[in-house]
Amino acid sequence: MSPVHVLDPYYLAITALVTIAYQLSGFAIAFTFKFDKITDFTGGSNFFILALFTLLMGNEYHTRNIVVSIFVMVWAVRIAAFLLYRVLKTGSDSRFDEIRSHFLKFLGFWIDVPSGQIVWVWTVSLPVTILNSPAVSDTSHRGSNPAFGTSRDIGGIVLWSIGFLIETVADIQKFRFKQNKSSPKDSPMMTGLWKYSRHPPYFGEMLCWWGVFMISLSPATNGTLPTSVHAALYGSIVSPIFTVLLLMFASGVPTAEKPQAERYYVKTFEPESQSPHAWTNYMVYRNRTSILVPMPPSLYAVLPRWLKQTILLDFPFYSFSESKDGPAALAKARG
Repeated sequence: MSPVHVLDPYYLAITALVTIAYQLSGFAIAFTFKFDKITDFTGGSNFFILALFTLLMGNEYHTRNIVVSIFVMVWAVRIAAFLLYRVLKTGSDSRFDEIRSHFLKFLGFWIDVPSGQIVWVWTVSLPVTILNSPAVSDTSHRGSNPAFGTSRDIGGIVLWSIGFLIETVADIQKFRFKQNKSSPKDSPMMTGLWKYSRHPPYFGEMLCWWGVFMISLSPATNGTLPTSVHAALYGSIVSPIFTVLLLMFASGVPTAEKPQAERYYVKTFEPESQSPHAWTNYMVYRNRTSILVPMPPSLYAVLPRWLKQTILLDFPFYSFSESKDGPAALAKARG
């Protein structure tokens, strides 16, 4: 059977329509019943749907297409299942407490540009979408399928495997830490992968999507494709770049760093504090632990501040200022 051609040769329009329909269906259910059980699940599962959908539509089961599609589907199943299990255990997602009952604000979680789920899923899925499209994989119509095993294939597999392992292990470690009643309440998690990075799951996720992109690029670097198709594959680099930008400047690190610092600051300086050392413990952890790229604490601790705040991505705007943010945090805690 030949590939299914629909709307455009890269499957861009049809995957956008599928994503919009799926995400708006998720929003309708979540808003109607005022619960958070499917908000993150719809995001992760949407990746699975697009990878499988484009693979079946393209109907070209080259080894590379199968590997990339499976990688995306495995990643999607893992993240969707974990987030669903976590919210079922906790009961709700505090991120939505103030917007759950507001139609437009809650809708923004799905449709906001650039960080809404629709844009996120469609953009990050571009490498597998374009790879599986007839423009690339239909070898009977100017597509290309170089022998699997190029240097980019191997490099991409290694990157994805390392990233997936880091993301999975880090999520499990943090979840168990939070669920363990004996875990210290006046100190961040300083064991496992979290000893070497303050955000190991984000680092792992970035590696996964760089790996997917690298494998998907092989038909452009080792095959023969028309100029426009060649450019489309290279253009799918927006997927890993978007992932990095999103996690470093939008819905990832910024939403975790200051709130965590605020929590330990309040624990220490609130009236009748029962955790007088929480802020000191947090600052020691922060100064010794890389924000993203895992490295030994003993090495990170002695690096100059300018290096941490530039090349190592621990940007100043992540910091919680005792003088500027402290009074507001205590006032907020007092209600």
